[in-house]
Amino acid sequence: MDQVLGQVLRNAVWERLDMLSDLATRADAQSLVSVARSELPRLTEGWRAMLQAHEPDERGDCPTCSTRWHKCKAPCSVWQVAHEHLVAGGLAPQQTAATQDHRRESRRRLPGQTRAASASETTGRHALVTPRRPAIGGVHA
Repeated sequence: MDQVLGQVLRNAVWERLDMLSDLATRADAQSLVSVARSELPRLTEGWRAMLQAHEPDERGDCPTCSTRWHKCKAPCSVWQVAHEHLVAGGLAPQQTAATQDHRRESRRRLPGQTRAASASETTGRHALVTPRRPAIGGVHA
């Protein structure tokens, strides 16, 4: 049941982001100003809350991404993605509409539908954290 509720929550967030992306590319100037005034403060507060949860502790580890057995040094992947999209975003190549549509469809499937489980679903962690895999001899890769 938690998986279904989690998927519903994720789908709602993805749909909201898709709607905002569509507005940014298709809306007239007056609509864009209205959306910007209402949505930009919400988006910036959301980024701030997420980044606050990933602030390094006194040892320089991310408390959210670290586990008992593996400490994640700052900057963690969340901070790296934030920098990439908020600071260096103008340098990144833009996605095509076909790529965006494919991603929208693939993330809207409910658990039990055919597809490979994502890292966040199998580990309970967010998708930006990739679990370490043991190599031959028990040494982590």
